[in-house]
Amino acid sequence: MSIRDDDRHLARTAQAVSLTLLLLASLLAGVSCRKDSSSASASAVSPAEADTLLQFYAKDRAETDDWLKSKPTSYLATILRRDFNERTSLTLGSAAGNDVRIEDPGVKPHHLRVTVVGDSFHVETLDRGARFQVKDSTMASATLPPTSIKAGRFTLRLSHQRYPAIIVFDPQSPRFKEYKGIKYFPADLSYHIVTALHANPKPDTTIILSTRGNRRRAVRVGWFDFKINGTPCRLEASRLLEPGVGENDLGLFFTDATTGKESYSVGRYLDPEVRKDGLYVLDFNKCYNPACAYSDHYNCPIPPQENHLTVAIRAGEMDSHYMHHGSEEQVSSGTP
Repeated sequence: MSIRDDDRHLARTAQAVSLTLLLLASLLAGVSCRKDSSSASASAVSPAEADTLLQFYAKDRAETDDWLKSKPTSYLATILRRDFNERTSLTLGSAAGNDVRIEDPGVKPHHLRVTVVGDSFHVETLDRGARFQVKDSTMASATLPPTSIKAGRFTLRLSHQRYPAIIVFDPQSPRFKEYKGIKYFPADLSYHIVTALHANPKPDTTIILSTRGNRRRAVRVGWFDFKINGTPCRLEASRLLEPGVGENDLGLFFTDATTGKESYSVGRYLDPEVRKDGLYVLDFNKCYNPACAYSDHYNCPIPPQENHLTVAIRAGEMDSHYMHHGSEEQVSSGTP
């Protein structure tokens, strides 16, 4: 699910692949549920498997903390968001009159124009000598999927989500001074669950509202049944119908009894991990806050009412209180 920052997501995906390779053989033999089980509990793991998981959590949390503290695409690096709204093009430069104005010697008065073309963006420079970077390539014109480009020292996130916007990141953002780490619940393997996805027999389109008031379309793919400390639970799995979201990218947006207390008031997210045997790992030790918990420059899905768990999920990321969103700001999602 393309919710997190791209760099953070790619790093975690690579770590997850490595972890899967390490655990696959043993997990295939050691789970406490079967494909036809109606409700799964925590999977049984050996001491060696438990040690591997605990090392993974510690490494992932340390790397995420370092990313937030200082990296150029950290949530704390965001300084500006400009939505396209009804427009198809936005200009960026240091001169007055630009839609996105960045007063910096590395940005020319009329540096570039970004135009939404279907699910893509066309980027073209305007002033003589102006250039932008895409990874290791320097360009004057390109049509790109939702991605990030650089102009001078600034990173520009070309965000689509059917509600296109440009998000500006500055490696010298003053918000880095607000860094105070990331709080987590202690790792607890009772929240490491292996279960089946119950496919929706008639996958329907639903509306998931976002923190910026947008109505984002998604497919209800199915649901997961499992138990937390003996209490039956169910979470609906959805796939956002947006550029950059793959056919197999499932997301769980949920709230629980810790929401607005120990954990972030809007809710948290979890990415189900499919195994080769078709079962899924729901490891709540890996659940994370939306980007909106750190910056108001993002457009984050709000968990639907159906995905409220009455139990407390004391695992994964807690609320570190970088932003202050009261419960009155929450809006429930629903079907169109």
